[in-house]
Amino acid sequence: MPNAINTVVTLSGGMDSTVCATLAVREHGAEHVAALHVSYGQRTEAREQRAFQEICDRLGISHRLVVRNQALSQIGGSALTDNSLAVPTAGPDIGSEVPITYVPFRNAHFLSVAVSWAEVLGASQIYIGAVEQDSSGYPDCRPEYYEAFNRLIQAGTKEGTIRIHTPLIALKKVEIIRRGLELGAPFELTWSCYSREDRACGVCESCALRLRAFAATGSTDPIPYQAKPAH
Repeated sequence: MPNAINTVVTLSGGMDSTVCATLAVREHGAEHVAALHVSYGQRTEAREQRAFQEICDRLGISHRLVVRNQALSQIGGSALTDNSLAVPTAGPDIGSEVPITYVPFRNAHFLSVAVSWAEVLGASQIYIGAVEQDSSGYPDCRPEYYEAFNRLIQAGTKEGTIRIHTPLIALKKVEIIRRGLELGAPFELTWSCYSREDRACGVCESCALRLRAFAATGSTDPIPYQAKPAH
């Protein structure tokens, strides 16, 4: 099949996943890439799904799957899925401990869907924009996590040949932005804010990391903000 899908990319609509998707399209061609979006009851669910669709349109990815995971919001335990928990304002020590915005074992849920879909499509690889450095300290963004998941896939799928790729995992946020600018990633379509869907709050950890990285590159973040920290 000349137009067979060989790559599944998980695309949340955020900055990192968008650079990852742009890279996948550059390396394999949009006609060979399928994009997966998982909604899980997060505060900005509708805005992230809109970003996913708009980014796919821009990148030319026509093969898409949107899945709703009800387990994560029912389990709770995260400020992203439980409205009784406040999304914290970013401090200077982001990443020093696992924050309340961590969604327990979230990436395993996403990857399980991606692997199942890849098996059905006959795709051999999954791209995910996980980042270890300059992140909020999430344990499911570490290289050893994906090494272990690849062993699980090898043991638990028919052929055992699907592999997860994490092309951004060792990069700093500023390096990701520079790479995205080189690739022409549509940053203006992305959404990273943990708490708002109209204008990004500018003060949650995700907004803070993004704004700091754009400032370090000397570039202007193209999305609208409700407020921006002084530094």
